[in-house]
Amino acid sequence: MRASARSSPHESEQALTAPFVLRGLDHVVLRVRDAARMERFYCEVVGCVVARRRTDLGLTHLGAGSAMIDLVDIDGPLGRKAGPLGGTGGQNVDHFCLRVAPFDAAAITAHLRAHGVEPREIGTRFGAEGDGPSLYLDDPEGNRVELKGASAEAAP
Repeated sequence: MRASARSSPHESEQALTAPFVLRGLDHVVLRVRDAARMERFYCEVVGCVVARRRTDLGLTHLGAGSAMIDLVDIDGPLGRKAGPLGGTGGQNVDHFCLRVAPFDAAAITAHLRAHGVEPREIGTRFGAEGDGPSLYLDDPEGNRVELKGASAEAAP
């Protein structure tokens, strides 16, 4: 989703409290055990592209449309600085949502399954643009990712 002059459903509420308008997900930082495996997953399965590597920090920036997903290797300088990952059953991220277009549940499901990923919880959910179709999947390290299509309110 690119920033546009069009208002979001929450823009008028937000304008009362903040001197800026949020336009979408900028980035999410994931602390990961296997950076190479996670990069392959996010590039090959989800469609991200490597935007920049900071090997000196153990950091890879992945372009995800107009947003970024940063992978921080827990064994690299940034990863060690932040301490251990969440404990047993713990998560470092609940989930994050990536806006996708077009949203064709059958095509997305077939693509995911071709990569050995089983989609789950397909349905209509509320998001930044309103209610729209979405599905959840898990990345190789158990982070939940939501792929979300346009809402009826956002459709042209």
